[in-house]
Amino acid sequence: MTPDAVGGAHPVDPRPVIARVRDGGGLDQAGASLIAAGLSDGSLSDAQAGAFAMAVLTRGLSTEGRAALTRAMRDSGHVMRWDLPGAVVDKHSTGGIGDVVSLVLAPVLAACGAYVPMISGRGLGHTGGTLDKLEAIPGYDCDLSEARFRELVRDVGCAIVAASGDLAPADRRLYAIRDEAAAVQSVDLITASILSKKLAAGLDALVLDVKSGSGAFLQSQQEAAELGQALVSTANAAGCRTSALITDMDQPLARAAGNALEVAEAIACLRGAPSALRDLTLALAAEALGLTGRDDALARAAEALDSGRAAEIFARMVVGQSGPADLIDAPQKHLSPAPVIRPVPAPDGFVTRIDGTALGNAVIALGGGRVRAGDAIDHRVGLSDLRRLTEPTEKVLGFVHAASDSDADAAIAAVQAAYRIAPDRPEAGPLLRGHIAQPSADAQSMRQQTRS
Repeated sequence: MTPDAVGGAHPVDPRPVIARVRDGGGLDQAGASLIAAGLSDGSLSDAQAGAFAMAVLTRGLSTEGRAALTRAMRDSGHVMRWDLPGAVVDKHSTGGIGDVVSLVLAPVLAACGAYVPMISGRGLGHTGGTLDKLEAIPGYDCDLSEARFRELVRDVGCAIVAASGDLAPADRRLYAIRDEAAAVQSVDLITASILSKKLAAGLDALVLDVKSGSGAFLQSQQEAAELGQALVSTANAAGCRTSALITDMDQPLARAAGNALEVAEAIACLRGAPSALRDLTLALAAEALGLTGRDDALARAAEALDSGRAAEIFARMVVGQSGPADLIDAPQKHLSPAPVIRPVPAPDGFVTRIDGTALGNAVIALGGGRVRAGDAIDHRVGLSDLRRLTEPTEKVLGFVHAASDSDADAAIAAVQAAYRIAPDRPEAGPLLRGHIAQPSADAQSMRQQTRS
């Protein structure tokens, strides 16, 4: 039902739906569909959209209300359907510094028999975007036709692309309205926004990487757990098997931050280098494969990396998206270096704290990220060989890769300010901070019976 024709004559009035949410009455599927249709076709005014966003922020939604809004925004545009001989899975991260998991995880999952139609975004603010990293690869095409996207997923097992214009259009408008209405922080709206786009890809299962710490969007573990719980319960209620890991972002995940530098780290991981990036990729792969009923998921994922099969699939994906055929074997040939590379001096001691957001902002200041959506990016610049928590500095915190000496000077000062050094080694914190499982089969069955 569209909001501009009920009974063929009069537009549906969205105000009762908005008032019901405002007064704590919640949101049902009919009301959510009305709001989503009005957002996508323009019949819902900006004032009404802002009022709806504020009502959700102040009164909140139940799991069923969030699921209703998620389904309605998902269905406001094209929803993909797949007919493949394996499970269709994906991962979403809430964002962090040096988080290049997607480039490793997608081919690992594909090497284990899953199909990964990964629809990703660009960076905005202090966290990087998967598409920006991939576009550091010469020729890599993120904007595939749906036919080509489907062909790659079927034949290679994975593809990483930009969203098409007809994917969850209701979310695109509500996303902008939330900013203007000061409703960005609503967990309910964040949840529906993330999931409507992911579920439009036609997934069987979804694993979530919810970051907490100094470089995360949500810095406290409690906030991260609340968002993770909302995402997991809502996705499962909307029909997609989903679970989440709460993971550490008190330091960059990779030792690099910046687009080409992170791609190089992903390639090193695919070629077998040990790292926190490898550890988290395997944990997420095991979680995703477990959602599809695979046994020995962690061992399968490790074998996919160690055997080189994941690297081979990544190479095929890159070629399938118009990148160079020898990227895995000769990354230095294709990933352009910055003209200025300088060390970041440090006193002797051990790393006790890292301000991840400050490191992300240093990359932006170098030109490696964007403040506004249309900003150009210098894929060469960033930070590399960053010291991690508890490690000795050995008089260097890492290296700055810059376009000029003046940019390097500013970045060196920013990195030094982001680190805390002490004479005694602190205890290391865990990479994995929590796990939010999908509801049990019994709980899901009981919920279905309650609905019917």
